[in-house]
Amino acid sequence: MRIELISEHASPLAPLGGADAGGQNVHVAELATGLARLGHEVVVHTRRDSPELPPSVRAAPGVTVEHVPAGPAEPIPKDDLLPHMTEFGDRLAVRWGLERPDVVHAHFWMSGVAARRGLRDLDVPLLQTFHALGRVKRRHQGVKDTSPPQRERIESELACGADVVVATCSDEVRELEEIGLPPQRAAIVPCGIDLDKFAPEGPVARCGDAPRILSIGRLVERKGVDTAIRALAEVPGAELVVAGGPAHRDWDGDPEVARLRAAAAGAGVADRVRFTGQVPHDTAAALYRSADVVVSVPWYEPFGTVPLEAMACGVPLVVSAVGGHLDSVADGGTGLFVPPKDSSALACALRDLLSDPRRRAEMGRAGVRRVRERFGWDRLAAQTEAVYQRARTLHRPLASTGGKP
Repeated sequence: MRIELISEHASPLAPLGGADAGGQNVHVAELATGLARLGHEVVVHTRRDSPELPPSVRAAPGVTVEHVPAGPAEPIPKDDLLPHMTEFGDRLAVRWGLERPDVVHAHFWMSGVAARRGLRDLDVPLLQTFHALGRVKRRHQGVKDTSPPQRERIESELACGADVVVATCSDEVRELEEIGLPPQRAAIVPCGIDLDKFAPEGPVARCGDAPRILSIGRLVERKGVDTAIRALAEVPGAELVVAGGPAHRDWDGDPEVARLRAAAAGAGVADRVRFTGQVPHDTAAALYRSADVVVSVPWYEPFGTVPLEAMACGVPLVVSAVGGHLDSVADGGTGLFVPPKDSSALACALRDLLSDPRRRAEMGRAGVRRVRERFGWDRLAAQTEAVYQRARTLHRPLASTGGKP
């Protein structure tokens, strides 16, 4: 098949750790290469956010990334991109008029808006993965949610109009059914990881003997890094390594970095918190292997690849009991669950694990087994391929679905 993936703000080529660069970027990159290994030709369309980007890049055998001109060629926060999706969709329509895809798979809601516009004159199956739902974000962030006000309405229309919605966890399916998605048009394919890149064996990026807790990922408030910082005050002798965030040239002017530094100073642990900045994905495994425990305690999490990467590297976890964590982590087996925003519960779980090397080792081994059995990208690409075939049998022309986002 000729498979076209739309990922309007999350380029598979972008460095990770920025405010809008995280799990979706990795997901799209790995899915594309996994599908290409199965013999498909895959094109990923992402917005051109720099004048230096070429029109297209051959990212891997069978995978091309096309940079779509839509709005100014500069970084724009993803919540401000909706006005540019009309141009994005029109560009797709021209492209697909020249070379018709067999399947289109939109990643994130605004990609769905562009994909539907691009397919308005074509009879092609459309799949949608949201990666995050506006109704969940609004529930947890309230007035701090910067999403466009029409997001929830558009997501409902996209869900009902797609041939299949590919959710990443069971909690997301429940949310989708509440906004009107018929159960027969939902499928679950979790996020995955590169099992060659993330493994227990390999280099370890560590110096010093203090027990090490690692928090890695985007530095945005809902990720709960401040909860881990406050918990550190109740875990004597340990250090917390915080990986992710903006490039170092932007470090001192970043408001979230300033907020986290203030939280560390306020908790009296500034001397035990180390910020590394962005960590290249290719070197992240060495940092995971350096940790005694990995912590991931967001307020909510559509899926979250950090637990998978930690488990694949043989490191136990403490995670918030939310969203995709409920599917990916085995509570008491590969990690421990704690409530979100509860620094005392997190500190208790961390102390328990750090004081019990044997339990950590057992959890680490169990995590490696779990990830290798369930979350390798070859397995998940094959599952996605099967969903595409299902979408082709369920396909209805877009004109018959009613309404346009």
